[in-house]
Amino acid sequence: MKLKNARLAAFGSTRRAGIKANEDANLKALLGAGTPVVTIFGKSWDFHVTDIIKTSLEENLNMIHDTISFLISQDKEVIFDAEHFFDGYKANPDYALRTLKVAKEAGASCLVLCDTNGGSFPDEIGQIVAKVASQLDVPLGIHCHNDGGMAVANSIMAVENGAVQVQGTINGFGERCGNANLSTIIPNLQLKRGYFCVPEDQMKRLVDLSRYVSELANLAPDERAPYVGRSAFAHKGGMHIDAINKNPLSFEHIEPCVVGNERRILMSEVSGRSTILKRIQRMMPEIDKNSPQTQYLMDELKRLEHEGYQFEGAEISFELLVRRVLGMDKKFFDIKDFRVLCEEHWQDDYSASAFIKVEVDGVEEVTAAEGDGPVNALDKALRKALRIFYPELDRMRLTDYKVRVVDTTKATAAKVRVHIESTDGKRVWGTVGVSTNIIEASWLALIDSIEYFLYRHHHEASTDKRIRA
Repeated sequence: MKLKNARLAAFGSTRRAGIKANEDANLKALLGAGTPVVTIFGKSWDFHVTDIIKTSLEENLNMIHDTISFLISQDKEVIFDAEHFFDGYKANPDYALRTLKVAKEAGASCLVLCDTNGGSFPDEIGQIVAKVASQLDVPLGIHCHNDGGMAVANSIMAVENGAVQVQGTINGFGERCGNANLSTIIPNLQLKRGYFCVPEDQMKRLVDLSRYVSELANLAPDERAPYVGRSAFAHKGGMHIDAINKNPLSFEHIEPCVVGNERRILMSEVSGRSTILKRIQRMMPEIDKNSPQTQYLMDELKRLEHEGYQFEGAEISFELLVRRVLGMDKKFFDIKDFRVLCEEHWQDDYSASAFIKVEVDGVEEVTAAEGDGPVNALDKALRKALRIFYPELDRMRLTDYKVRVVDTTKATAAKVRVHIESTDGKRVWGTVGVSTNIIEASWLALIDSIEYFLYRHHHEASTDKRIRA
């Protein structure tokens, strides 16, 4: 692969004790990867040398030197990760520094100080990195784990005391409590501390990158993550929202658009009439706070929340409600009938079947589908029927599904709130449904999600036509 802005690095350990570097199977595999860079980790904590890999302190230094020298002879750039460096430095600073000096002498281009256990504090990281930087004239890196919840802070302290490379992962994915979260570190360093990390136009894609990596990992995005989470710039309380409307700096530490995020005013009865009015005015500017539609929607919002609805993270359901009340909704389809059957044989590939009849512009379509449970069967059947009229539905998919019991005192007869999150690859939206019947609650949220997708798709298509004209 010919990469423009990045270089791939193969990653592995030093040679094993008691053998030559050119005979080590691991090193041969690293060379076989064909990457321009090889990152080697070696022990810098004397305890790990003597008690874990069970060799002498001198042999460990030889392992570091031999490995790096061998890879350099094979025309590789070598980065040395000093594993457990901070624990090693605190236990035996002289030996920890010797491992770095040996790596430098062997030709390593960067020495990375690793907080492998993730238990160090920012002040410790800063002081130790500063001491190392004062003794070694070589680029330093930092590698932090998040076991103490301080991987981001520790990485930033390292940079401010001399580190020029940060090792981490997008969204902080990693073993145990995770690695240093680059989605937080990059904007903190660049926007708050003045370091250059990425071009400005790329910074605006940070949210997209974060969500893309979550999708690849098949993990739900952390909605409360700094900078990139959907809740990072979400406001609910009436006083907060009033302040935000007057000056966003009152409750926002940066402009959301700088990292590709957006401000969200969450829909709730505590948000106040002005919040609801602003959302209504996006669709119908002539509406004011005294309009009967505004009062009706306020009353309707209170009624729905009393029934168990929550529009945080499901603002689209409220937007669709507003459009229906204002007579601005477009009817893309009518559900004429549907039935769901659940089988006893739960071990089978499909445990439910759904039959559905829809009507689009006077044309009816009847179809059926099997699924892993009633909601999946309904979703498949509805898509199968609508795809005949709206093939663009192939671009939309469900990314998250949550069920919450609203009133636990009623046990299995309680109302449930179903929240569905969907995406078309460009945007993410949430919808909600509430009922004592979990299938109906799911159905309500699902219908809203599809209606919103079709509305956005057709609105953008018509806008493109006007622009071309």
